[in-house]
Amino acid sequence: MAQHEDELDGVFVALADPTRRQVVRRLGRGPASVGELARPFAMTLPSFMKHVRALEASGLIRTAKSGRVRTCVLNRDRLGLLDDWLAEERRGWEARTDRLEHVVTHPEETP
Repeated sequence: MAQHEDELDGVFVALADPTRRQVVRRLGRGPASVGELARPFAMTLPSFMKHVRALEASGLIRTAKSGRVRTCVLNRDRLGLLDDWLAEERRGWEARTDRLEHVVTHPEETP
């Protein structure tokens, strides 16, 4: 996991913004054009494009332009990076709480 720290940092930074999280959530239902993604937000298209570029730079989305339409697609593999990190953290905390539970329930075995 340590080899992916920079990538993970980029994903967390990208997801730190609520607009970008909503875009990721929407793209979870399927590809969408930038115009469609921008419609629910009260901001100019150039401002919205900054969010698209941030998501693209983090690897969370891919975009492709066909004529005048830029379509965005969620990169589910990148979300897998988050899943892996969370699973690793969860295993560590579960092991710690298991050891604590053992110490509390079996104090006679504690050195």
